[in-house]
Amino acid sequence: MNMIKARKLLEQFLLEDVQDLDITSQSLFNSSDHGKAEFIVKERGILSGLMLINELYGLIDSAVSVALYKQDGELAEAGERIALITGPVQSLLTGERVVLNLIQRMSGIATLTDQAVKTLNSTHTKICDTRKTTPGLRMFEKYAVRCGGGMNHRFGLYDGVMLKDNHIEYAGSIKNAVERVRSQIGHMVKIEVEIETQEQLHQAIESKADIIMFDNCSPKTIKNWIADVPEGIVTEASGGITLNKLEEYSACGVDYISLGFITHSVKSLDISLDIKLT
Repeated sequence: MNMIKARKLLEQFLLEDVQDLDITSQSLFNSSDHGKAEFIVKERGILSGLMLINELYGLIDSAVSVALYKQDGELAEAGERIALITGPVQSLLTGERVVLNLIQRMSGIATLTDQAVKTLNSTHTKICDTRKTTPGLRMFEKYAVRCGGGMNHRFGLYDGVMLKDNHIEYAGSIKNAVERVRSQIGHMVKIEVEIETQEQLHQAIESKADIIMFDNCSPKTIKNWIADVPEGIVTEASGGITLNKLEEYSACGVDYISLGFITHSVKSLDISLDIKLT
């Protein structure tokens, strides 16, 4: 994770929530009141985002110290302590909601990704994410996918070419789209083509696409068509694949399965912050 970018985002999140002051904590406690607080996991799950606890409280108050009992990517059981923070009570409370929002969501994504990987149960096919992320949180959410054992697809429109149906429609054909793009980009940039028919598959192969995505294709269809794909072209399946359907795709032969639901339809992991005065 790019921690310079992460700190800038954390500053924005604090500005949104705190602005000039935490009126409740600063009215209730003196700056000299010190305490400690434990992060407790309320349900079983894979952890993600724990390093953000230290980063966020470092922005709030350098007097806050952070001790981590677990690491990102590790499994935590219900009732387990995962971190301890100590310092001025005002500061501990000021950062509570922002940090919990982040690690709860990130841990939820990591947990769901882990479930997807285990449900797929493949030694060849890898689970990866999509760009269906929460605006402003993409870096954190894609990191959480990796914590859960998944892989990252492209981060944005800037780091990989993906020719979807609308691009191809406007360009006139897969051949036209690939040729136009290839004439504009450098040799280090990969070109992925989305296909839905066998005719489109052959066009993508003839155009020497680097990656072919089988979009909204059944496992049986993919298994039949993938035999035509030459060695060296990466294959991917996507579209309408749910957790319950994943097992059906385990033997279809693709290299990757990209899942939008692991970031856009996730339930946050239940984590609490329990504070005690010292």
